[in-house]
Amino acid sequence: MGEVFRVLDLTGVLGNALLGGLIARQERLDPIGFATLAVLSGLGGGIIRDVLLQHGPPVALTDYAYLLTALLGAAVTFLLRVRGRAWDRLWPVVDAVALGCWATAGAQKTLGAGLGWLPAILLGTVTAVGGGAVRDLVLRRVPGILGGNTLYATAALVGAGALAWLSETGHPTAGSVVGLLSGAGLCLAARWRGWILPSADAWSPARVVRRHPRLRSKDGRRRRSGHPPKPAPDA
Repeated sequence: MGEVFRVLDLTGVLGNALLGGLIARQERLDPIGFATLAVLSGLGGGIIRDVLLQHGPPVALTDYAYLLTALLGAAVTFLLRVRGRAWDRLWPVVDAVALGCWATAGAQKTLGAGLGWLPAILLGTVTAVGGGAVRDLVLRRVPGILGGNTLYATAALVGAGALAWLSETGHPTAGSVVGLLSGAGLCLAARWRGWILPSADAWSPARVVRRHPRLRSKDGRRRRSGHPPKPAPDA
C-alpha cells in the first residue's frame, strides 16, 4: 500500500502544481512566481496534513520526488502556453483526478497513522483543497472552496469518505479505487452540470423578525405597537 499511496500523492502534486502554474501565467508572474504558486498548490495540502499528523517531517521535505514534481509542473506551464479547446477539455479531467488522488491518499495516510474514520475524512479533504486555499490567500483572493463554485471540497469529502468506509470494512485497496473514482467523478459531474451548494439565502427565511403591526391610537393617528402614543397637546 505504501507504493500505491506514493503514486496517488505524486499524481495530486503534479495536477495541482500545473494549476498553480496556470494561475501564475494569468497573473503574469516571473519564474519565481511560477515556482512559488506551483509549490504552494502542489505541496501545501500534504504539508498541512503531515504537520497535523505529527509523524515525523512532512514527506514533501524528505522525499525529493515531491518538490521536483511540483517544480516540473511550474516548468511545463512556464515554457508552454497550455490553451485551446483540447486543453479546455483535458484540464477538468486532470484537476478532478488530482483531487480524487489526494483525497484518498490523505485519508489513507491518516488511517495508517492509527486515527479513525472521521479524522481520515477531514485530513483527506484538507490534503485535496489545502494547497489551493493557501495559494488563493497568497494572491489575496477568497479561497474558491468557500462558495460560489462547482462542488470541489464536497467531492473530496465523498472520495475520502469512500476510502475510509471501505478501509474500515477490510477493503483498503478497493477503497483507494472507489475513493478516487467517486471523488473525481463527482468533481467532473459538478463541472459539467454546474452543481453548486446553495447559499445561506436559499435556506434562510426572508425575515426572522416580523414587523410590528401598526395600531390606531384614540386620536386617530397610527403608531407601531410597543411605543406609547405621544400625549395630545393641552386644550
